[in-house]
Amino acid sequence: MPLTILNLEQGMPTVETARMRLEQGIRTARARRLSVIKIIHGYGSSGKGGAIKKDVRKVLTRKLAAKEIRGFVAGEDFSPFDPVAREIIDKCPEIRGDRDYTRGNHGITIVLI
Repeated sequence: MPLTILNLEQGMPTVETARMRLEQGIRTARARRLSVIKIIHGYGSSGKGGAIKKDVRKVLTRKLAAKEIRGFVAGEDFSPFDPVAREIIDKCPEIRGDRDYTRGNHGITIVLI
């Protein structure tokens, strides 16, 4: 199954707009029976982590608790050493070829639907 990419930072949206795109992207992935989404949220121009990144992780934490998603892994932890990353690779083996796999990219998050 091909990897789906959801670019939330495109067009420099507000946090609220990015959140709406995230919600819609997850609904669309679920409707298409996709199992993995790579979310590009950026790291923020300050170098300390942007508002969109923080909001994405907060929304995903709530969705995980509500069992609306199966898991997620921060880009900086996306490697074979993370148990959720290994589960994601089991569902979507081609993600091993993704350029961010094992690169510690703070500007992405991978979601298991």
